Amino acid sequence: MGVMPINKLLISMSLPMMISMLVQALYNIVDSVFVSRLSENALTAVSMAFPMQNLMISVGAGLGVGMNALLSRSLGEKNFKGANKTAMNGLFLEVIGYLIFLVIGIFATKIFFLAQAGESEITNLGVSYTRICLIMSFGIFMQFTFERMLQSTGRTFLTMITQTTGAVINIILDPILIFGLLGMPKLGVQGAALATVIGQIIAAALALMFNLKKNPDVNLDFKHFKPEMKYIKTILSVGVPSIIMASVGSVMTFGMNKILIAFSSTAVAVFGVYFKLNSFIFMPVFGLNNGMVPIVSYNYGARKKERMTKTIKFAIIYAVALMCIGIALFQFIPDVLLGLFDASEYMLEIGAPALRIISLSFAFAGICIVLSSCFQALGHGFLSMFVSITRQLIVLLPSAFILSKIGGLNAVWWSFNIAEIFSLSLSLICYRHLYNKIIKPLEIQNQ
Repeated sequence: MGVMPINKLLISMSLPMMISMLVQALYNIVDSVFVSRLSENALTAVSMAFPMQNLMISVGAGLGVGMNALLSRSLGEKNFKGANKTAMNGLFLEVIGYLIFLVIGIFATKIFFLAQAGESEITNLGVSYTRICLIMSFGIFMQFTFERMLQSTGRTFLTMITQTTGAVINIILDPILIFGLLGMPKLGVQGAALATVIGQIIAAALALMFNLKKNPDVNLDFKHFKPEMKYIKTILSVGVPSIIMASVGSVMTFGMNKILIAFSSTAVAVFGVYFKLNSFIFMPVFGLNNGMVPIVSYNYGARKKERMTKTIKFAIIYAVALMCIGIALFQFIPDVLLGLFDASEYMLEIGAPALRIISLSFAFAGICIVLSSCFQALGHGFLSMFVSITRQLIVLLPSAFILSKIGGLNAVWWSFNIAEIFSLSLSLICYRHLYNKIIKPLEIQNQ
């Protein structure tokens, strides 16, 4: 990571992650496509489960980001003992994360749905789906842990294998468990949840095996492990802002669901479908970021300014190019995309304008995502948190609420564009501050 040409390195690191993320996005879409065949209420229930699922994923991924950044930096500094301790303490934190969501799954799931939909079929379906996802979430937490260890050491091809395996298993099991094929009982939305967690557990087991057998850079010593606050604090210093930043999305989605359900449950379903569809565009960009972060962190540890800035530049170019593909799809074939989810005439009527309007913000979002990951790679995750909170809670939700009162449902979707333009401006200001404070001085130090 310190000598290969940057463009070649970024592609070699990112492409496997982008492919695996595309497969992840595909199974997210397929999951909802099958659920939509049960009923629109089932689709709405799964859509309303998204904030809680996203919160869980935010914790797992955020802890993984903290571990990833510190692990890559330790390897860049040739501190192999520190890298091993980082990996074990990161694993310890992920276990704690799982235990928290185990408790939430048992005791708080119904309260969460009652707050959105009251006593209804949607609530009953949502509770049965979400409880399984949370109670059996040890798979996703372990998957995040072991895949981040592989990414930190440049073995992104192996993470592509683990993520793709989990996603493919999910896709195969979805119709079998949802509709009761091949002699299995028809489980409905519970079947969709089971397919998801089974795929995650198998992917986690595979990632653990790869770390034990094919990752000599990290030594997992379970027998002699003791938690060390030095490493836990450092991981959390990057991970907690990342968790908060991603968790803000759960608050935003919860708030948007409350705004949209005032119009109709179909509007909530459209919003849920949008998130499934946009994952097909955004997930490859997140895969690009997963390849970028260890490169930036490694070269920051090695004090190589030019390699850091080139990595960020290429990442932005590729991110914007991917987002432009998304804009084209959402602009020209929104009816086809919504048709995948067995959309009713009313869903098509309100959904097509929604996809066209929101997608105008994608190019801005691509730049913001790369810069946000750059902040995390440099150990300043609080800047990502600040931008994310400002975008989603201070700008997006209030804008959506005001526009819903002034212009009705179609006006709500413009809030995404308002928020993304504001977020881009703020991200550029923060990056300029970090560049002058951290990146630029590296050039002087190397002279």
